[in-house]
This record gives sequence, structure tokens and C-alpha cells, in this order.
Amino acid sequence: MKRIIVVTGAAGNLGRAVCAAFERAGDSVVGFDIETNLLDEAVLKRAVDKVISEKQRIDVLCNIAGGFRMGSPVHETSDQDWNFLFDINVRTALHTARAVVPHMIAAGGGKIVNIGAFTAQRGVAQMGAYTAAKSALIRMTEAMALELREKNINVNCVLPTVLDTPQNRADMPKSDPRKWVAPGDLANVILFLASDEARAIHGAALPVTGLS
Repeated sequence: MKRIIVVTGAAGNLGRAVCAAFERAGDSVVGFDIETNLLDEAVLKRAVDKVISEKQRIDVLCNIAGGFRMGSPVHETSDQDWNFLFDINVRTALHTARAVVPHMIAAGGGKIVNIGAFTAQRGVAQMGAYTAAKSALIRMTEAMALELREKNINVNCVLPTVLDTPQNRADMPKSDPRKWVAPGDLANVILFLASDEARAIHGAALPVTGLS
């Protein structure tokens, strides 16, 4: 039986790689992206309800949607940037959890994989808002794992360093992208955390650092 996979941020570089990895594994993938506003809970609920109506269940939720900004010290970071980073990195995952977890509980289990950041393990200058948001996502992952493990739902996250994307190559032309994390490699780690082989893993924040 094919598993039903929901991937947010599906049109991005990592989202496309994750969707492709699950499809190669024989799963049925439903991608949410710009047309599904993850900050609008009513819109998100309709999208999730449609998946349940058509597919009867959601086996795996991959919260790939996220964003990055840096450059200002904490005391100069605008409310707009703080709100943007917490909305896109934390609130989107909170909203998908509210929409999807009840269905997983009713179905008897599931897997959730979130995207943290390696840098979020401690504060970084000029990245306070970003590292705070990704750190909050790690803590949320840990809390959900403790809350849901008895419901047969695994909740984990990955902590990648810089992804090898066209945008990052353009933004950092002097860096060596061979030391970065290829989206396909990170997708394979996510695929593992969503597999039965990872059924004993709960609340992990798994560093994925490429060659750096």
C-alpha cells in the first residue's frame, strides 16, 4: 500500500528534492506551496480535508516550508523580520500540526519531519531572529515527540548547514558549494526519518552537515 505524504514548501529546491525522493520510493505525494497559505488555518484545513477525502489518510508530514534572513543585530532587527521568521519557520509547522495530527491519531500513527537549522543550536551574531525561530522549532519538535510517541507518531527534525541551491551559490560566490548539503542528500535523511526503520527515534534533532 502506498503511503500518503504531505510536503509543505513543495516548490522550493528542498521541497522538490523531498517530493522526488518519496515518489522514487513509491509513495503518493501531495505538495503544498504558495497556493496553500499555511498561515491561514481555514485555507490549510480545507487543503488537509481534501487530502483526507481523496486519500483517506496522511501517513507522513514533512514541514519543508521555511525562510532565512540575517544581517542585523538583535536590537536593530525589526518586528517585521521577527514576525516573518517566526511565522514562516514556526507558525507554519504549528498550523500543519493542528490540521494533520488529529487525523494521524485517528489512523493509529504517522511520521512528522521538521526542518531546523544547524546554526540554531546556539545564538549567532546578526542571525538572532533566525536562530531563535529555528531553535523554537526544535523545542516544538521535542515537545510533540513526547506528547505523541504513545500515539505511534514519530516527530523528529533535521539540522542542515548551508544547502547547495542556485540562490545560495549566487549569494555566496566565493564559497565552495562542494562543502554544502545537497538537497537530494538531505531528502534521503528525511526519507529515513519517515521510514519504519526510524520507528524508535523520537524527538531527534539530527545534524546534516555535508562535507563542511
